[in-house]
Amino acid sequence: MGRPPILPTDQKFALVLRVVTGELTAAEAAREVGVSEQSVSNWRRQFIEGGRNGLAGEGGRDAETESLMAELTQENATLKATIGELYIELRKYSRGAAVRPPVRRGKVHPGPRVN
Repeated sequence: MGRPPILPTDQKFALVLRVVTGELTAAEAAREVGVSEQSVSNWRRQFIEGGRNGLAGEGGRDAETESLMAELTQENATLKATIGELYIELRKYSRGAAVRPPVRRGKVHPGPRVN
């Protein structure tokens, strides 16, 4: 069997609801839309897990998600601070010639030749 067609989320949702309510079996639902029974079972499992997470405290975030969010928030703050420092450094060099690093001009004389 080839790769199953990609169904829009709304169509998957409606199909899974019909399976969960007992209107269709997973096999019947799979035949109806031309996918494997395993695909329908996976969608049903994902639907139930999503609902369970949605009912968990604080918007469904578990400890792992909270830890990741804290880590990403800290990384974001560090990156913002670094960008600020680089911006200040860039402004320092764009203000005037007195502050700019020296630019070497003229001919560069090679060192003494060694035979």
